Order: sequence, then C-alpha cells, then structure tokens
Amino acid sequence: MDIHEYQAKELLASQGVRLPRGGLAYSPEQAHYRAQEIGGEAWVVKAQIHSGARGKAGGIQLCRSEKEVEQAAERMLGRRLITSQTGAPGKLVNRLYIEETIHIDREIYLGFVLDRKEERIMIVASSSGGMEIEEIVEREPDSLVRCSVDPGLGMHEFQAREIAFGLGLDGALIGKAVNTILGCYRVFRDFDASMLEINPLVVSRDDLVALDCKMSFDENALFRRPDISELRDKSQEDPRETFAADRGLSYVGLDGEIGCIINGAGLAMATMDMIKIAGGEPANFLDIGGGASPERVAKSFRAVLQDKNVKVILVNIFAGINRCDWVAEGVAKALEEVGVAVPLVVRLSGTKVEEGKAILAERAPGVIVADTLSEAAERAVTEWKATTGRAT
Repeated sequence: MDIHEYQAKELLASQGVRLPRGGLAYSPEQAHYRAQEIGGEAWVVKAQIHSGARGKAGGIQLCRSEKEVEQAAERMLGRRLITSQTGAPGKLVNRLYIEETIHIDREIYLGFVLDRKEERIMIVASSSGGMEIEEIVEREPDSLVRCSVDPGLGMHEFQAREIAFGLGLDGALIGKAVNTILGCYRVFRDFDASMLEINPLVVSRDDLVALDCKMSFDENALFRRPDISELRDKSQEDPRETFAADRGLSYVGLDGEIGCIINGAGLAMATMDMIKIAGGEPANFLDIGGGASPERVAKSFRAVLQDKNVKVILVNIFAGINRCDWVAEGVAKALEEVGVAVPLVVRLSGTKVEEGKAILAERAPGVIVADTLSEAAERAVTEWKATTGRAT
C-alpha cells in the first residue's frame, strides 16, 4: 500500500526528521491561504499522487506569489497527471501540498527497502540525489553506499555514521545525518513499511532536510496498523485491484484480455506463461487461495469482470486443499448470478475432479472444459482470437 508524500512526511516528522514547512490544500482558495500561512516569498505546489517523476510532468511548480500559487492549484486540481510511472490513464489530482522553498547546497538519495533473500533491511544511499535510483545505478554506481541491518538487532549509531561518512558529509552534518537515518529506520520498522525513499535529502546551509519522500507498506501487516490503513487513498489505486482487495482476493491487474482465475501463486504464474506461449495476453493475476468456497469463486468472477477489456476467462484449478466440486459450484453460481457474457474455459484437476466435471456438465453446459494446462491455454487463446477477430 502506498501513501501520499505529505502523509509520509508526517510520519517522518514524528521521529525528528527535518522537513520544510507545508500545508495541504483541496482547492485554489485553500492553496492561496496555505501560502499566506507558511509565509515567505516563494512556494512549491506539489500534486499529491502515488507516482514519482511528477516534476517532469508538471506536477511540481515553483511559484513566486500567492496569486501564482492559486493559479497553479487551478491548473492541477481535477486533472489526471500522466508521468513516466503512471501509464496512459495517469493519476487524478485531488489534493495539493504547498511547501516553503529551501536553499539547496547539495542533494542526496536515501532509501530503505526489504531484502527478502537476506531477511534484512537494506539501506541504500547516494551522494547523487535528485535522480531515480535506477538512473543513479546506471550513471554513478560508485556513488552508492549500502548498509544491511539485522531486524533482530536493530540499527546502531555506528552504522548510520558509516553511511554519513560514505556520503562525504562534513563533520558539522554527521550528527544530523545520523539522527535523520535513525529516525527513518524507526519509521520503517515501527509501521511495517516495505519501502521508504527520501529523494532528495538536501544539505541546506548547516542542516539536512527531507525535500521529497515516498513510502509503501506491507499490506499483510495492515491488520495491526489501523492508523496506517486509514491513510489509504483508493482513488489512486487500480479500481480492479481495489475491488478485489476489498473482497479478500489476491489480484494484480495487467494489460491483456484473457482473465485468469487460479488457485496458488505458482500455478497462476505458470498459467500466465502458458497463455503467452499460446499467443495471448493475460488480463490479470488472481489467486483465489487454497480453500475457496463457491461464494469466493463467484466473487473472483465479479473481480475479473470489473475489467471491461476481458474477452475470455480461464479458470485453472489444481485441487489439493481445495475441491473441484466447490470450484464447479462457484462457476455455476457465477453463471447464474453474475452473468458471464464472455467465453469461459475451465480446467479442473485433483480432489473431487469427476464430481466437479459432472456439475459443470449439468449446470454450465456452455463452458469449455480442458484436461491439461496447455490445452486450456490454447483453447482460451483460440476463443480470444475468435471473439476479437484476430487471425488464427
């Protein structure tokens, strides 16, 4: 789960990280008032969307009068901002963050991520801030400073100090850098974050200031972080994924036209590969889980059909913990209650497979039944081509 820049900054401020003064605005008039409230002679108006590269897309604007702040807000609010990370649909701008300008002597990159292989928190810093980390790695790989933290032991001051020295900071800033790095670590640890990025962290005269930041959280831990859950902005999320998540389904939207309903993440990945090999494009990743009831299967159909680009649905179930007759009941329930107006290919294997096939034959006679994964993928692609008029 992602949150907005201003929300991440509020969390960082709670641990003593130095930030520019700023305020939230939902209208041009409110933006004008925020500029007056902050004071000064120049302000930065920032579109609050879940995406990087906002500046290049016009989502960050420097204003030198309160009138310019109001005009910038007028241009931004209500429009969809398209960046290199959002894709063609862009992200809707419905709130702005008005911030004071900061004198910048130098820019630094600071990031915290989970290293799942090593089961540790990896801190990556660079003396070349202001660029995406991918650009830094490509252009200036020698500028990177890395530090691995054992979550059982926590981060120590000497590790933060080593990062600060590695960034080439002078003696007057070392202590402030240590406090900033340790404050970021505490926020990362205490709120079950999966990513925290400050880019840039700027040297401003004799201080370090977090000018921009992003945070993501482990959704599996949100049950114990209700305060973080409340920060969720569903208007910034893929509506297909939001619909599925609200119903307890593991769903990732893709750009194809063959919808997938599968049990098990590994089988889902294999199924998507087989669709690609057969010449098609999957529309989603959807794992219904190991003990799917008929009701859960029907919910999965509703989630897949939220995507209006779906032209065919492929159901692929290998039942161990699950049961094929439950899944078949769910398929029949979906056909009866949801209304599936696209071709449907079903492959069942495992526990109660014959009973499942019998239910499909009796209650879902129009369903295309396949015996193997490769056959199911090929039949789905054939139906997709026939439906869309593509050459076979």
